[in-house]
Amino acid sequence: MLDFVGALDVPAVATLHAVLRTPTPDQRAILAALAGSVAATVVMSGSAATLLTEVYGVDPTRVDIIPHGVPDLPLVDPEALKPGLGLDGHQVILTFGLLGPGKGVELMLDALPAVIAAHPSALYVILGPTEPDLIRVDGEAYRQGLVARVKTLKVGEHVRFVDRFVGRVELTRWLEAADIFVTPYPDLDQTVSGTLSYAMGAGRAIVSSPTAYATELLADGRGSLAAPGSAPALADAVSALLADDELRATLGRRAYDHSRPMVWSEVAAAYGRLFERVVGEANASRRAPSMLRG
Repeated sequence: MLDFVGALDVPAVATLHAVLRTPTPDQRAILAALAGSVAATVVMSGSAATLLTEVYGVDPTRVDIIPHGVPDLPLVDPEALKPGLGLDGHQVILTFGLLGPGKGVELMLDALPAVIAAHPSALYVILGPTEPDLIRVDGEAYRQGLVARVKTLKVGEHVRFVDRFVGRVELTRWLEAADIFVTPYPDLDQTVSGTLSYAMGAGRAIVSSPTAYATELLADGRGSLAAPGSAPALADAVSALLADDELRATLGRRAYDHSRPMVWSEVAAAYGRLFERVVGEANASRRAPSMLRG
């Protein structure tokens, strides 16, 4: 990558999806070199920008924050979408994305018996296929372990696995049909989450572990943070939202309003402005020597 950037004769912009808090020396050196060789580096959160400057020594003036993009969806009542997905009569808790240990699904399953005791109509939907890397190494052993956990916990009637990739339109329907979206991720250093961003864009009430990204995006009453690694705390947070229609709607509306600068058209416009600035700076730099000679 460094050789590629070094061979370019046009300005380059690097976009980083995630920034490690504790990189190896090689990781730190390579990322710092990359940021130093491009015209600008884009990250998707304030916490990632802080890490770049404090951990990797990148000049903050060369770092731009452009949020993770989300679809521009209307804010709808979940009850209107549930019948089409066979979810009517349920209070729906949703997790979506490639399935793997980093999603914290085990924790939500462990929290589910307490949630069901308070809300017998609760249904936890786990949407998405297993991570390809996991399948290459272990086949479907991870998913089978989750299924076994569901049986052990005796919550089978309250869990639905949707084991397939869904396109944009269908994903939108699942998001809009959810009462609560959960991201109980175990990695608290996570600096971006596309799934959490999408849930905000759909105006869903969100319960998350306090990752760096969730703490930033769900601040000021835009969602609920549960103590990390605690099934009882997660159960309490989810149950409290299921019990309070007004609170769910309020959190969802705040998340939705906050996500308006994150819709794809706004993100595209932000990149357009950045590219114009970078090209302008490059052109000015090329003209400078001849101006000085004059």
